[in-house]
Amino acid sequence: MDFDTLDTMRTNHPAWKLLRADSAALIASFLWHAFALPNARSITQEALTEKLEDTLYVLRQQYGDELYPRAARDYLNDWAAPERGWLRKFYLPGDDRPWFDLTPATEKALSWLDKLGDSSFIGTESRLVTLFELLKQVISGSEHNPELRIQELEQQRNEIDAEIMAIRNGKLSLLDSTAQKERFQQIVQLSRELLSDFRQVEHNFRQLDRNVRERIALWNGAKGDLLMQVLGERDAITESDQGRSFRAFWDFLMSQSRQEEFSRLLEKLLSLDAIAETQPDSRIKRIHYDWLEAGEYTQRTVAQLSQQLRRFLDDQAWLENKRIMEILHNIEHHAIALKKAPPEGDIMDISDAQPQIMLPCERPLYTPPVKAQIIQQILEQGDESIDIDILFSQITVDKSRLVRNIRKELQTRSQITLHELVSLYPLQQGLAELVTYIQLASESATATFDECSSESIYWFTATGEEKMARINTVIFTRAQEIINGTE
Repeated sequence: MDFDTLDTMRTNHPAWKLLRADSAALIASFLWHAFALPNARSITQEALTEKLEDTLYVLRQQYGDELYPRAARDYLNDWAAPERGWLRKFYLPGDDRPWFDLTPATEKALSWLDKLGDSSFIGTESRLVTLFELLKQVISGSEHNPELRIQELEQQRNEIDAEIMAIRNGKLSLLDSTAQKERFQQIVQLSRELLSDFRQVEHNFRQLDRNVRERIALWNGAKGDLLMQVLGERDAITESDQGRSFRAFWDFLMSQSRQEEFSRLLEKLLSLDAIAETQPDSRIKRIHYDWLEAGEYTQRTVAQLSQQLRRFLDDQAWLENKRIMEILHNIEHHAIALKKAPPEGDIMDISDAQPQIMLPCERPLYTPPVKAQIIQQILEQGDESIDIDILFSQITVDKSRLVRNIRKELQTRSQITLHELVSLYPLQQGLAELVTYIQLASESATATFDECSSESIYWFTATGEEKMARINTVIFTRAQEIINGTE
């Protein structure tokens, strides 16, 4: 809570702006009695306008017509404006009537104002007991040592046994009226805070839904990128501490047995004399139904988000299929035009007229690279009387020429051996050209070396001397692809 943060919140936060508004008393009192006090979630514009008109009529009768001269609907629309943010105005699916609901910021402001008033009874003992119980739950639930957990459970069992024995002996300890009122006050406060939490979770999902709609409307990229971002934000909310707590609470509340037990306990609580003296609000009896209604709103927002994503996928798939059909129709139109006036020569070139079958067993096994061993030694001055002409007399073999030879022969046959290939295309550069052929075969995924047979390769040197090399049979097959001089 530094100065800059608080100064920004004073200017921009809806709750702070409500407290600074000239008509803050009217806004807070009306919204408290219309929404917070009866635990109302959503109210139609017609019903809320009627309530505000009644409130304005009473105030004008007491303080004059000049106090709030505008119409009730104008006030509601002004409070729901984006620059105010005190009410949320929306339309339900299938309903053309405007609805209003509190925003989380307004609910925080109303809760803070409610706590400003002087309370006739402030309970501390029950909150201390609750704090102590929560502390024990955290420590017990975080203990990894099984022995300590067992000791703690045995201690609890001993305490329960001692309490049972005391009751059997006629020593029944009961909460006095003060303790009962104190705990009931805490129950009411927690019940209202739960409704506020529902509004905050719903607001987070609704904000995510709004962002998704804006992105879908402006998105021109791939579907996968958009879905990754959207689902990532949704998971960030659902997997957050707030989201996990809401999911666990919702599962607990949806249990029929829990609802019946909660109703039974509430009815028994309100029948106590000490609680009846406080004249509790009768709406506390159905507080768990208010929770269900609030949770349903949150679940509906999540369902709308999923529906929006599904609609986006369907629209994108429809557009892609439509584009594919347009391309196919264009191909058909061009084919019909070619049928009536076929052009001369080739229409198009197809690189491969048959599928390529690459079996896993045809792939060469992994060969670890040879690591050169560098021996460190002192360099000595060499003999300068070395004939360097040999460096300029190296032979460079044109791989592309050898590749063309292989391709040309494989066009008319399924395979050819290196011996047959050399017979058709004699070696022009001797041993260097032969080694290049072997290199191409070793780099190919389809060429094979038959170690069970061998073949003799003959060639003539520049001086006319015949040379011969005996190697394992090398077989080139048609399925090979040779690109840019490599096989």
